[in-house]
Amino acid sequence: MTLRIHALFHTDYEYLSYIKQWAISQNHSMSYALPHNNDVLPTHDSFDWLIVMGGPMSIHDEEQYPWLTNEKRLIRQAIDAGKTVIGVCLGAQLIAHCLGATVQPANVKEVGWLPIRLTAEGQSHPLLQNLPKQAFTVFHWHGDGFDCPQGATAIATSEAWVNQGFIYQTPQHKALGTWVVGWQCHFEVTKESLVKMVTNGADYIQSGLRNYPETVQSPAEIITLGDKYIEENNARLAAMLNRIAASEHE
Repeated sequence: MTLRIHALFHTDYEYLSYIKQWAISQNHSMSYALPHNNDVLPTHDSFDWLIVMGGPMSIHDEEQYPWLTNEKRLIRQAIDAGKTVIGVCLGAQLIAHCLGATVQPANVKEVGWLPIRLTAEGQSHPLLQNLPKQAFTVFHWHGDGFDCPQGATAIATSEAWVNQGFIYQTPQHKALGTWVVGWQCHFEVTKESLVKMVTNGADYIQSGLRNYPETVQSPAEIITLGDKYIEENNARLAAMLNRIAASEHE
């Protein structure tokens, strides 16, 4: 089954990265919109999956970024229609917000390669069986965080922020074999996209290093550790996406 995947981007440098490689390898079709560039958003019946990527803004910045209003409406419509909706960082925060959860500054920044661990529910979840049962290292880039939405399963946590991911599924999603998934971290980064994020976010990193030296790494450390961790995190992401896609065929 060929999936129609639509992605929403919020910067000119943070794109699908490995997710695009996976989609091409599976012969899925892809389309994109950049709401911050005033792109016209699609209707929810024009895609099977909606992937909402990261960005530097807050989900509450509607006065500064009025396009957020229409984007939130699309996310809610997609969820209500039983679509698979996947959020990364800001994208996960937007989904959590649309599901009624609180999204707020986390009082700490996590920027760099830092460990998370699955919750007991995460360890037993069918979508996450390729993830380690013990703590494992992922790429973080956030200063805001979300509470776990009501009715969702909290799947991961870290020392700095309790909610690192969630999975949500309504009866309609269960009937269709679809899912709503939010991750605070970035499994999708590649060597190329990591360099772009570090280069464009240099000021954010420097601010974090001054105020949160225990959870923010230098650009050089981020790039060096990326060589160690990117490949295994891309493989974990592929396994999750494969399981999500397979569930829609069952």
